[in-house]
Amino acid sequence: MLPQLSAEQVHAALPWHPLADALTQAFATPPQAPVRTAHAMSSADTLLLMPAWDDHGIGIKLVTVIPTAPRFGGHTVDATYLLLDRATGAPRALLDGEALTVRRTAATSALAARALAVTDPEQLVVVGTGRLAPWMVRAYHALLPSLRRITLWGRDERTAERQATVLLDEGLPVSAAARLADVVAEADIVSCVTTATAPVVHGSWLKAGAHLDLVGGFTPAMREADNVTVARARIVVDHVDSALTEAGDLVQPLASGVIARDAIIGDLGALLRGEIIARRDGRDITLFKSVGHALEDLAAARLALSRLALTTHSSPGT
Repeated sequence: MLPQLSAEQVHAALPWHPLADALTQAFATPPQAPVRTAHAMSSADTLLLMPAWDDHGIGIKLVTVIPTAPRFGGHTVDATYLLLDRATGAPRALLDGEALTVRRTAATSALAARALAVTDPEQLVVVGTGRLAPWMVRAYHALLPSLRRITLWGRDERTAERQATVLLDEGLPVSAAARLADVVAEADIVSCVTTATAPVVHGSWLKAGAHLDLVGGFTPAMREADNVTVARARIVVDHVDSALTEAGDLVQPLASGVIARDAIIGDLGALLRGEIIARRDGRDITLFKSVGHALEDLAAARLALSRLALTTHSSPGT
């Protein structure tokens, strides 16, 4: 019977440090991962397909975006991940796609920040209060132990306060902010996880040396940071072709001439391999634009399955 990993099993099988190590290895020797395809099933509903493969496995994430799904007890965005054997093409496992996505996305952003932010950053601001935001806080806190203050901001202040309380109860140094500009001005790292179509972070707010992590925007119409931000920053992306096609935070300023193509220094894999240098000194502003890369899903799924198998085989009575 095909193993099926629930959201709880996926989270349990992907501790932050082993996941970061698996992602580092994946970016060092990336698998084949075409730009994802989007199929309009109606004027409102979309099916996204994200495949990746290497010599050891094949994976594909299927994502549905159906705004009316909550009426029928579902989620607006839902995801499933299928892992297959590379030699035979036979299915190996089915994983909860949302848990896989939030986990690998948050870990990738923290991994990028370790390479791009100033040494020993102390203050993080997370912008947004959606389902991904708490996982960003958890990943950053685990993978950047120098962080001493984490601030959460959302358009609905009460939602931000509720999320901050939950995270504070977990032992994380989190509080909610009322004024975004004030906390961004003090932050070493600003991570945006919104669905904004107009900038929420402005370049004039950023202090010298800040690192900006843009995660939420995944279409050319979406923006989280303004043109001043992009023009000031040294830019690294998770996947160049995808970013140039899908990331409004780059597509729009490139189209208007605010930045040139060479403003994008390279991708995260090249950075981790030491092939490019993004931060030259403590005053540079760096920017990591994540649109989601299928190699991250494949690496995380393979790790989850291997750790689950290890746990099962080592359990008493097995």
